[in-house]
Amino acid sequence: MPLTAKSVSRITLVSALVASVAGAAVLLAAPASGAASTLAAAAQQSGRYFGTAVAANKLGDSTYTGILNREFDMVTAENEMKMDATEPNQGQFSFGNGDRIVNQARGQGKRVRGHALAWHSQQPGWMQNMGGSSLRSAMLNHVTQVASYYKGKIYAWDVVNEAFADGSSGGRRDSNLQRTGNDWIEAAFRAARSADPNAKLCYNDYNTDNWSHAKTQGVYNMVRDFKSRGVPIDCVGFQAHFNSGNPVPSNYHTTLGNFAALGVDVQITELDIEGSGSSQAQQYQGVVQACLSVARCTGITVWGIRDSDSWRASGTPLLFDGSGNKKAAYTSVLNVLNSGTGGTNPTTTTTTTPGQNPGNCTATYSEGEKWNDRFNGNVTVSGTDNWTVTVTVSSPQKVIATWNTSASWDSSGNVMTARPNGNGNTFGFTIQHNGNWSWPTVSCQAS
Repeated sequence: MPLTAKSVSRITLVSALVASVAGAAVLLAAPASGAASTLAAAAQQSGRYFGTAVAANKLGDSTYTGILNREFDMVTAENEMKMDATEPNQGQFSFGNGDRIVNQARGQGKRVRGHALAWHSQQPGWMQNMGGSSLRSAMLNHVTQVASYYKGKIYAWDVVNEAFADGSSGGRRDSNLQRTGNDWIEAAFRAARSADPNAKLCYNDYNTDNWSHAKTQGVYNMVRDFKSRGVPIDCVGFQAHFNSGNPVPSNYHTTLGNFAALGVDVQITELDIEGSGSSQAQQYQGVVQACLSVARCTGITVWGIRDSDSWRASGTPLLFDGSGNKKAAYTSVLNVLNSGTGGTNPTTTTTTTPGQNPGNCTATYSEGEKWNDRFNGNVTVSGTDNWTVTVTVSSPQKVIATWNTSASWDSSGNVMTARPNGNGNTFGFTIQHNGNWSWPTVSCQAS
């Protein structure tokens, strides 16, 4: 992560967490018993991690380390493992501050993401003045020495950071490393694999959130090429520094899914979102939902702990305020992680028709298969064979297919009425989510 600001976008993937249920329906669903109370524990329920960036000079702050130890299970060194920190003089390596972070994390049972082995920025002065074959050799030696030193202690390395240019070209950034030859990224990955065969090897970049953007396509094409030729790449990191500038469109989850389909993990590596209150909370919610919607999105790292620790402190972009208090964004993230689905918890409703005593009708929703642009839902009805189930989706969602039911829709297209069609009391449907991964609300009335 550079020390200077960059052009970034904000996420607008949000979903409604509360839906009204009409009529006499009584909502039975409640927060799941035993729901996790920390970010790490909640993420672990779906096999993911939730991490943070850490600065060595703040490890003596008891509030800082208290939150770190309690809430996170993955740690990234903010600056202490970059090129200028680890090799300040050519051939002379310095790992003291990096070791402080690694030892703190591992002592608490946490894993570590290494950041970053090769980057055009934050190079030591001696490297900035090099070029050609001398620079190539020095870069590869740096990768080899640092990855070898931390062998067995790093879960994943950002092997190469920010090598693609912004703008419409979709090409590589002009840098001293790029000028050593277009194969420099591949060479760095091969060196990292040789140095630490068990660490996951990632490419990491920013402004790659919109699937239609040239920079996103440039990175995608490189990863596809690497996979086709057996270049060792295991994951792609999306930095996710969002603000109130150009909104990220609803294809954010599509971007994650399309990269994952190449056979790599995807990770949100440096998340922070400038803002406050419910707006910020909704944006965080949308990012987490997008990750949960992609099976190979293996984890999320926020870039700092408290707002006051952030490189963008004036934008209050993190989950804890400067005093270490949980913000609305924290609660939003925790709730979505506890749902484990990228949407709200399933709802079960019971409706009784007054005066007719037909027996209770219960409709239970469960999640089915998920794809980049749609997901399936299933409803099981109990208590009666004669039922009417109302399924309400949140705009801009639309039901595009149904099975085992006779269905009709209201004029908005958001409310579906389902009735038996002779195929039993379980039916299903496909929702085109259009960026909103929230689960529908279901209610049942006995006929």
